[in-house]
Amino acid sequence: MQRYFVHLAYNGTAYHGWQIQPNAVTVQEVLNEKISLLTGEKVNLVGCGRTDTGVHARMFFAHFDLEKPLQIKPEEFVHKLNGFHLKDIAVYHLWPVPEDYHSRFSAVSRTYKYYISRVRDPFGRDQSWEYTGTLDVAAMQKAAEYLFDFTDFTSFSKLHTQTATNSCTISEARWEQNENQLVFTITANRFLRNMVRAIVGTLVEIGQGKLSPEEMNRIILSKDRGEAGFSVPANGLFLERITYPFALEGFLEMKA
Repeated sequence: MQRYFVHLAYNGTAYHGWQIQPNAVTVQEVLNEKISLLTGEKVNLVGCGRTDTGVHARMFFAHFDLEKPLQIKPEEFVHKLNGFHLKDIAVYHLWPVPEDYHSRFSAVSRTYKYYISRVRDPFGRDQSWEYTGTLDVAAMQKAAEYLFDFTDFTSFSKLHTQTATNSCTISEARWEQNENQLVFTITANRFLRNMVRAIVGTLVEIGQGKLSPEEMNRIILSKDRGEAGFSVPANGLFLERITYPFALEGFLEMKA
């Protein structure tokens, strides 16, 4: 048995997320089909996370196992895989790895960015949420810093999930204004379903003056999704970075 890691990126606009689901096209489904075709073995990729419908990934890792090792060089396999002209998916690297390397459970942190366009932008609508109203970014940043004080983020989780725990450790949460774009960056060891979009929506309501920054404490302590703000649209959300406790060839900077 040989395990392989795959590094890829995708525009999630045309996909119903990463995870396979009935009657919907997903990134995992498309890659399973193509890799199985190339290897002659039935392959089931395991992703580093489960992005929702319309969410993008600039950096994504998955692993799969083969009964027999590839008979061609990894770079040749990547070339053949990209030769299928996968819609909105780019595969960059492939590595043979030890069997205990796991794309999801071995990851020690994940970073997401949420992009808000502050002007009308007909060319960036699939990659950002257009919001031109007034926002108090300083208040939003102050509220974001309260996230460091907690680990139970039930208030920002999608309801009725099968997650065993809602505990997450957030190590980065900051807003940046880049010309006509507002960007929120958040890093944690793990994320709950819909968590980032719910956090951003809550921070936007604080920026609108509907809530005070200090109310972030009350919202988190309530452990009630109904107390938090709305979920911002998926199109502005990107999975930006994954870090592991081991190095992958060509990704030494990833080592934690």
